[in-house]
Amino acid sequence: MRPEERIFVALDTPERERALDLAARLAGKVGGFKVGLEAFVALGPSIVHDIAASGLPVFLDLKLHDIPNTVAGAAASASRLGASFLTVHALGGVEMMRRAVEAFPSASILAVTILTSHDDESLRRLGIAGPPGDAVVVPGIRPAGSAENDQARIATPAAAVRAGADRLVIGRPITQAADPAAAAEEIAREIARG
Repeated sequence: MRPEERIFVALDTPERERALDLAARLAGKVGGFKVGLEAFVALGPSIVHDIAASGLPVFLDLKLHDIPNTVAGAAASASRLGASFLTVHALGGVEMMRRAVEAFPSASILAVTILTSHDDESLRRLGIAGPPGDAVVVPGIRPAGSAENDQARIATPAAAVRAGADRLVIGRPITQAADPAAAAEEIAREIARG
């Protein structure tokens, strides 16, 4: 897989034109786009279809977490939108995750275990024992020298790939850059060097 194909840009914006503009400017420079809760709730399911029209995969990051039947119904609905990836929250249980896979067999169903905003102390307050590293795979991705923002656990793109990540969701370091395409290209070079 080429370095740029590993990058999925988080289009976390409530503005349709901004999301579509970023997708158009970054098509061919990244491997796909993530549509999360902010964009999905603000812009509706049609934003997934519109971004999928770029020809690149869409990662629908809704972290579904409900009873198995409800998640299966939501996953079946997501299957009609054009997404290639869908997240569920692993705390929903094995049956819930199994039903999501059955309802959307053409997608990669990804289970989120611990949010990247959690650290040891916040997990302890929630009643979850042990460090986050015992329950997670990929931390928040931040290129070398980037601000951590609200990420409690971060890794550089190169470090995440070395640790086994095949795709990296990266938002603000690209979307808030003066030149998003140049920022994506620099991250791809960082991955290649790593």
